[in-house]
Formats: sequence, C-alpha cells, structure tokens
Amino acid sequence: MTTTLITGANKGLGFETARQLVTAGHTVHIGARNPERGRDAAARLGTRFVQLDVTDDASVTAAAKAIEADGGLDVLVNNAGIEPRTASGGFIPAAEVTADLARSVFETNVFGQIRMLHAFLPLLQRSSAPVVVNLSSGASLMRDLGNPDSPAYFYADIAYPSSKAAVNMVTVQYAKAFPNVRINCVDPGFTATDLNHHAGTQTIEEGAEIIVRMAQIGPDGPTGVFFDAKGPISW
Repeated sequence: MTTTLITGANKGLGFETARQLVTAGHTVHIGARNPERGRDAAARLGTRFVQLDVTDDASVTAAAKAIEADGGLDVLVNNAGIEPRTASGGFIPAAEVTADLARSVFETNVFGQIRMLHAFLPLLQRSSAPVVVNLSSGASLMRDLGNPDSPAYFYADIAYPSSKAAVNMVTVQYAKAFPNVRINCVDPGFTATDLNHHAGTQTIEEGAEIIVRMAQIGPDGPTGVFFDAKGPISW
C-alpha cells in the first residue's frame, strides 16, 4: 500500500488530492498548520493528520520523525502555497511589492518545498517507488507572461509567478541529484480555490487530476518534467 503525505491539505487542491488518493487506495497523511482544521479535514477524509508548517524547520523535522515512526513514506506532494492578493482579491501593484512581501511568498512556495525535500528525501529513498510532486503554475512561464498575445499576459503579480518559476528550477535540479526518485512539477490550471478568491475557471476536481495522476507514477515514470492536464509542457 502506498503512503502519501500532502502539505497544505486541510482545504482546496490539497484536500481534493487527498480525497482522490484515498479512493485510489493510498494511505494518506494530510499536513496542515492549524491542528484543529487539520484534524477536522482528516476526519472527513478518513486520512491521518500531521501538524506541519512548511515555513518552520522544527515543525517539518517533527513531521518527518512522526511519519517515519508510522511506517515510512512513498509519495510527497508539495502542495502548500500562498499568493499575495489585496483585500478585494486583486493583484498587489508592482510599485507596492516590497522585499518582505516577496520573501514571505518564497518562504512558503520555494523554501518550504526545499525544507520538505531536505527532511523527507532520506525517508523517501527507503521506498521501492519514491515520488515527489511539486506544485507549480502556468504563471511560471515567462514566455507566456511576456507575450502580449497570450491570455496569461494580464497576470500582473510579481512574487507568485517568480516563486513558481523557482519551483520549476528546484524540480529540475533535485531530479538530477536524486535519479532514483521520480520528481516532477505540475500546473493544476486556473482552479477556483481560496488562493485566487475562487476566480478560477476549473473545478477543484479538475485541478487535482494532474496532481493525483503524477502521484501515482511508477519507478519507470518520468522525472524532472513539468506537466499539466494535457501532458508534458515546455518550460
């Protein structure tokens, strides 16, 4: 039986990914910063809960020890992420973006994934079929954000797409460094979640599909590749 850990899984894409993987037969640990919300989500899903704040070294280390004691890990889904928005759901104007704001986004979206990989790769390498799925975004693609003819050109935020471009590079470099682990990143598409004030055009079920699919690849599956629902996409 495959054991999977999903970060930021008490709601949104993480919650739906957990639901679909439980249906597929996985034993799932859902990670959440808030214990009350995490335990409630785990009870609704029939999963296990682990307190996990990806921005905190001690929290991540404790979670790794708890999951090791519980039997180990086969699949890590680095789902936790944040996107800065105004109170009304708009983009933060570029002139108002500070280094501290950008740093807070990178702390979760990039450094959080690195922190998780550092803590959990030793455990994953004990699995016969270790897999990592890093959540990226179509907003990471400079060729689209810089192209006036692309629908993505309107996307004006600074910190979020920059952080997701960094996730892509993190994925490529870790995949090269750990060839026995299938490490890929995915774009779930423009999905209606709290992250974007439910402005997305996809359902949560549609957005989670590619995450679930890549969480279930075998030892001969791809690694170091960027996927959306249609398949591999160029960086």
